[in-house]
Amino acid sequence: MVDWTDSRVPYTGLVALVALMRLFELIVSRRNVARLKTRGAVEVGRSLYPWMVMVHTGFLVACVAEVWILDRPLFPRLAVFCLGLMVVAAALRWWVMAVLGERWSTRVLILPETGPVTSGPFRRLRHPNYLAVVVEFAALPLVHTAWLTAGIFSLANAMVLRRRIRTEEKALAETPDYLTVMGDRPRLIPGAK
Repeated sequence: MVDWTDSRVPYTGLVALVALMRLFELIVSRRNVARLKTRGAVEVGRSLYPWMVMVHTGFLVACVAEVWILDRPLFPRLAVFCLGLMVVAAALRWWVMAVLGERWSTRVLILPETGPVTSGPFRRLRHPNYLAVVVEFAALPLVHTAWLTAGIFSLANAMVLRRRIRTEEKALAETPDYLTVMGDRPRLIPGAK
């Protein structure tokens, strides 16, 4: 019988919900990748993708494992704050997906001869989706004080994102107007260069 008074149970449900959202995003991504490739899109940074998948999968498993194995406590104020961050990050991610439409995917695909998307969150940032991921990697584990997961996987994610953003930016720099239009916008943090 499930003890719903144990805060680890609903937390595990939250992580499962995030995992289901990621699976849905993978389905959308797979569909979009197929469409983009028929339009002549070229994938770059393919060798980075398995690393990203490994980090994201390990992250979700570690969130639950740390809370259960190390019996992490729930601090209600921290939990509410981090849940708020999760909602903001999810909203940003869905906003990016809506603005990019079929151009959104979990892979880095470049459509030759197309200009950059400059509406929505791209008015302020070059990579708003990656900002959402960074926030999620800190907030989701800290909902239930899984600080080891937050630290270790935020660092692992930063290493993967660093290479991914460099690869993506190099490829985008070869598309029409990318540097002219987006060059003065910060990558992840509004107000930073």
